[in-house]
Amino acid sequence: MINIFNALYTYWNQFAYTISNVRVFDIIDILIIAYIVYKAIEFLRETRAGQLFKGILLLLVLYAFALIFELAVLRWLLSAVFGSAIVAVAIIFQPELRRLLERVGQTKIGNLQSFNSEAELVNSSVDIICKTAGQMQKSKTGVLVVFERKTQLGEIINTGTTIDAQVSESLISNIFFPKSPLHDGAVVVRNGRVYAAACILPLTQSTAFSSQLGTRHRAAIGMTENSDAVVLVVSEETGIISIAHNGEIFRYLTPEDAAEMIKSRLIDDNSQEKDSLIKKVISKFSGLRKEKNDVVLKEEENNDN
Repeated sequence: MINIFNALYTYWNQFAYTISNVRVFDIIDILIIAYIVYKAIEFLRETRAGQLFKGILLLLVLYAFALIFELAVLRWLLSAVFGSAIVAVAIIFQPELRRLLERVGQTKIGNLQSFNSEAELVNSSVDIICKTAGQMQKSKTGVLVVFERKTQLGEIINTGTTIDAQVSESLISNIFFPKSPLHDGAVVVRNGRVYAAACILPLTQSTAFSSQLGTRHRAAIGMTENSDAVVLVVSEETGIISIAHNGEIFRYLTPEDAAEMIKSRLIDDNSQEKDSLIKKVISKFSGLRKEKNDVVLKEEENNDN
């Protein structure tokens, strides 16, 4: 019993000594690591990487089992696997890592220039495209339109044909006409203009979606898993209008609902960011002016006295 109390006393003294020597930077260090771990867990839970991570944990358990019971062949095999684990993880998790780095690289400042004029053009182009989608819904003509946001889609554009033309109903209709040479693929809209057509999109590998979704819908979801783009889809089989964004798909939309949903992501988000930045600048400037006026008033009071 005395040994237990001595051990507890020793541990308490070590704990108290450690706490007493903690610096502010140590706390910041711990908080940063905790935030990174939290975001990593959140990222793994919302993507298919979670299942792959479980597989890696299973291999680690097997390796520990091999060490404990001295299973030489199994230990050698797992050692060889773990030796190239870094390269394997980079290959397996490539879509998830790319999406994570793109999110980190997104800034709020880059989209502020010439916002008002671009907003009007984007707003008009969305209305035209959704109106055309409503007309093509009746004839069950397949449509796949990608609206570029912050993430540049240069790699996707390179797989298709560059057009860089003003959006019009006739242009969209002609592109997706079944016998058109550009109908088999996606249209990329950049800054309110039809920038490219017949583009190839990555397919989602997730099994969480209905098997009734065809290649066009899986391509739309895959595109939004690898970027922040918004994708409009019209089903060739059912004529249903859908919107894909952030790895999710919203179906059974009217042309008006689709337009509002696209605008809320293309225009409203950027508008809020701009307004927030302007308010911060105005608030800071007002605070400096107020501080300067207070100094002037104090100097005048001192002179009067």
